[in-house]
Amino acid sequence: MTSKIKNIPENIKNIKVAVTDLDGVLRGKYLNRAKYESSVKKGMSFCDVVFGWDSADELYEKDSFTGWRSGFQDSIATLDESTMRALPTEDNESVLVLGDFAGGKAEHVCPRALLKRVLKKADDMGYTVSSATEFEFFMFEETPHSVREKNYKNLKNMTPGMFGYSILRSSTHSDFYHDLLEMCDEMEMPVECIHTETGAGVLEVALEHCDALAMADKAVLFKTFTKVLAQKQGLMACFMAKWSKDYPGQSGHLHMSLQSKKDGKPAFYDESKEDSISDTMRYFIGGQQKLMPELLAMVASTNNSYTRLIPGFWAPTDATWGVDNRTCALRAISASPHAQRVEYRVSAADINPYLAMAASIASGLWGVENKIEPNAPITGNAYAQEHAEELALPTTLLEASQRLKNSTVARELFGDEFVEHYAYTRQWEFEQERRAITDWQLERYFEII
Repeated sequence: MTSKIKNIPENIKNIKVAVTDLDGVLRGKYLNRAKYESSVKKGMSFCDVVFGWDSADELYEKDSFTGWRSGFQDSIATLDESTMRALPTEDNESVLVLGDFAGGKAEHVCPRALLKRVLKKADDMGYTVSSATEFEFFMFEETPHSVREKNYKNLKNMTPGMFGYSILRSSTHSDFYHDLLEMCDEMEMPVECIHTETGAGVLEVALEHCDALAMADKAVLFKTFTKVLAQKQGLMACFMAKWSKDYPGQSGHLHMSLQSKKDGKPAFYDESKEDSISDTMRYFIGGQQKLMPELLAMVASTNNSYTRLIPGFWAPTDATWGVDNRTCALRAISASPHAQRVEYRVSAADINPYLAMAASIASGLWGVENKIEPNAPITGNAYAQEHAEELALPTTLLEASQRLKNSTVARELFGDEFVEHYAYTRQWEFEQERRAITDWQLERYFEII
């Protein structure tokens, strides 16, 4: 599908446009053809409430960025025609175009605009950034109505039992697998591999690597349209960090590497160094390790995120790193020059891809710029070892939001406006759960206390 306006097929009368809010939710609308063409040239008015409410459309009490005091004004969204792709879920009767906010106060808090600023920093330093994402998600034979009618209990998984890498399961449900693969191809977010993971009805999908901004776009689209495809087939896909205490959490690992802008050569590879880890890669890891505790709220952005960050559950609790060590938060992958990369393993499937990539890449670039040396790499089981106190990750979203708000480096990297507003939204998210009476509380206290 070409991105040129004049080449949009004549049968397409309406174009779907979307921006991404702070929780990684796509918010958008259909525009008729004339309105779309005008919006491409002049920008599109979009109510700034998309950064003034949470994932449940609950308005933030504090006018941190927008609110009743300012009247929820319009901000100007810029449409990026390079993101145009077909929508096979709509019988190719529409196309989708992503946008962000450029200029005005909304730019300071817009996730996609934030990532673009981080990548501009990489460009100024003489690098391009390649990235890849992989997501684990659970599939259910449920509908949006049925999960609510059941109060999210006793849900029917698409398949039962623990069947990691199962050919039996993927063959039995091959129709859905092929539909998903075909949709991803048509939407220009090709899948590198797909397989079952350990858990009832859980799949893992790895998207092909590309430049970091395009990868973040694809990651947001993949999460949304996997859900769309599933619901059209009477199924549901869940990308929570951990939906059940009985199963491991769902990861959303990020892979990244730098290339020289001048000649395209891999910046992370040096065959003269141990494990081929160049100085640039080592400093990149050092920056990520140093800043991970301060920036965690941008990566683990929901209360549920922290139920996954428990020792022994395939998720880190300290900012550790090791060479090909999956018990660490950062896994250095020593490979061929173009495959040499860092895997950022603290992130889960619930990430806002723009913010998680902004945090992981910006911290790495900060490490390169300041020549930050990482701690010695971990060998063996990182969960079973003692680590320096400064490497401990926050254990709640409230703690993570406070660490972000108090981080001088975060303010240097992302700006005061973003840090203040985003940290407040994560504090708000934490407070919403505090108001809830959970099943656990009822079972524990109802009779005995």
